[in-house]
Amino acid sequence: MADTEEYNQQRPMKSSKQHNVLPIWGNEQTMNLNPLILANIQGSSYFKVHLFKLKTYHEVVDEIYYQVKHLEPWERGSRKTAGQTGMCGGVRGVGAGGIVSTAFCLLYKLYTLRLTRKQVNGLLQHTDSPYIRALGFMYIRYTQPPADLFDWYVDYLEDEEEVDPRAGGGGPTNMGALVRQMLIKLDWFSTLFPRIPVPIQKQIEQKLAEHSRLNNASKPANSNTNYNRGGNSNYNPGKVDNDRREHDDRDRRDYGDGDRYQKERPARRDDRDRERDRDRERERERDRDRRDRDNRDRDNRDRNREQTRSGDRYFDRSRDRHRNRSRSKERRHR
Repeated sequence: MADTEEYNQQRPMKSSKQHNVLPIWGNEQTMNLNPLILANIQGSSYFKVHLFKLKTYHEVVDEIYYQVKHLEPWERGSRKTAGQTGMCGGVRGVGAGGIVSTAFCLLYKLYTLRLTRKQVNGLLQHTDSPYIRALGFMYIRYTQPPADLFDWYVDYLEDEEEVDPRAGGGGPTNMGALVRQMLIKLDWFSTLFPRIPVPIQKQIEQKLAEHSRLNNASKPANSNTNYNRGGNSNYNPGKVDNDRREHDDRDRRDYGDGDRYQKERPARRDDRDRERDRDRERERERDRDRRDRDNRDRDNRDRNREQTRSGDRYFDRSRDRHRNRSRSKERRHR
């Protein structure tokens, strides 16, 4: 007994700092993202130039607050799948890609920061924007072990905060339904979440069914607690305005410019849109020039072919005239 107590005293205890470190599940180089999406993220000027300047967790959260408007991997109308057939015709993650979304660029930027458990919980409980919370749930879905997913999500299964994940709007849902979808479905618009092993998926479905049964049984007693975020008593909608003011105060304290994001960033989004329009216009002009050049080349080939035929006909007529003259001379000599 004394030996056991001595061993327990000598055994190193898990420090709070170690507990705060999150494990990374799956491919640590790709964050388990689709290779086409990852290539577009790493090749985009938004990620390489603008997001490269953001070095801290709070700076990236601020960027999410001002820039993210949907949760799809591609910007609306940028997928170039028209005319593709067979193996490449509209298949998830296959094809020419498109303009990768701001949301997925920022999701990968969060991954490069290697968030701690405390920072991820800060995303999930953020009161400034539902898209900050949604990216926190997506970060968990892409990076955490499948066996831990239900424990991460269970407190938010009845969350009533509204969010619209579709590019262009038109598909509003609540955070609880979004979290359930991440647990039971692999599809996420035009890409896939990491696959959950079948035994773990069955356990998650059983836990969801049990949670729904208990929640339905306790609904009459909790009918006045719709805004309790699934039992998370730390959330208080009345604090939203105060949190937003604190958010702006932190901007002024950290960056020394209170209007930096409110004024400049929407304009920067407009600049990117205009730049994309100019790129598309230049591409259309190049296509027109290419078609005109092909038409000119085809006309030149037709003209050369016609000249060659005319020359052959002239040569044949000259040969026939020479032959006729020779025959006439022979007849006269006879």
